[in-house]
Amino acid sequence: MSFGDPNNPYGQQQGQQPGYGYPQAPPVQPYGGGGYAPVGPQEMPGGVKAARVMLFVIGGLQMIGVILGALTAFGVSAAKDDPALRDELQFQEAADYSIGVIWFVVALILAWGVFAIVLGAKFGSGGNGIRIAAMVFGIITAVLGIYPFILVGLVHTVLAILVAVFVGKSDGGAWFNRQRA
Repeated sequence: MSFGDPNNPYGQQQGQQPGYGYPQAPPVQPYGGGGYAPVGPQEMPGGVKAARVMLFVIGGLQMIGVILGALTAFGVSAAKDDPALRDELQFQEAADYSIGVIWFVVALILAWGVFAIVLGAKFGSGGNGIRIAAMVFGIITAVLGIYPFILVGLVHTVLAILVAVFVGKSDGGAWFNRQRA
């Protein structure tokens, strides 16, 4: 049986020869015995793990800042009661004002450190909201680390920039947007 001229587009067509047309797709296999394939990475990417560790480091540095701030407040309070400085009115007014300000700053440092630790702890189970919060935290920390503190702020600034970058990358997005079981 002849199929005629193989180059005639109007003639009877023969079966598709291997190597012509599009390649065949592999057969569809169900994942794990059925259901849907897991979406997103199942293990935390290295950059996200690094950002998590950096948040814990920032939290630890903040706790050191809380200790130093509390020691400063206690020192100013003790100096206020010093008999040699008791007669100096300017120091007493500054000490009364500065102790309250110091304790307020200590409370802010403590809150920021706890926020960093909580963010880092939520990386394993958190969604896209945790990712956005970590990026905002990193950006604000980097900006605040530049101005008031040069040496300590430099460490905070570098760590915060790295947190924002690692969480903001595409593999970070895939991790925080994955389906959870």
